[in-house]
Amino acid sequence: MAVGILGGVFDPPHVGHVALARAAIEHLEFHELLVLVVADPGHKRAATPAATRLELTRLAFEDVPGVRVELDPYARTVDSLEARRPEDALFILGADEVADFSSWKRPERVLELVRLAVAMRPGVPDERVREARARLSTPDRILFFDMPVIPVSSSAIRERVARGESIDGLVPVRVADAIMRLGLYLDG
Repeated sequence: MAVGILGGVFDPPHVGHVALARAAIEHLEFHELLVLVVADPGHKRAATPAATRLELTRLAFEDVPGVRVELDPYARTVDSLEARRPEDALFILGADEVADFSSWKRPERVLELVRLAVAMRPGVPDERVREARARLSTPDRILFFDMPVIPVSSSAIRERVARGESIDGLVPVRVADAIMRLGLYLDG
């Protein structure tokens, strides 16, 4: 049985992240899912410190069996995978992310270290995914699974909090409680 890896900034983690994890576990039968909170993402600015995002992510995934949440000190996926050298691992991505996979740091090396498990969902054109897959030298290292559409994003949640709007149903209850308790995202 493979190990799943789901990495991200999780600023904040939301119900879409949890649904992605649950769909991957269900379809791919992982015995463990490692959720990596990127401490210092190189591709985007984080609104909250890594320790806070780690706490929120642990709360988000606490009810998902077989999930372990850790802080990832590496900004780039390939560097994290080089350090971890996972055996028989699948790195989970959304279809929108795989469409841009060739722009990642050393994407071919990522595919040597892990297989990709891509969540297909409505709204991402199949053609973009096929084109991205065709650009890779080892397209057989990518497998696909379906997941429902969950119309939520971390940036939209931050914006709603800054405007004083409810985030009920967009993040797990304990994450919403922590966001309010800690006064996160109030400055937009």
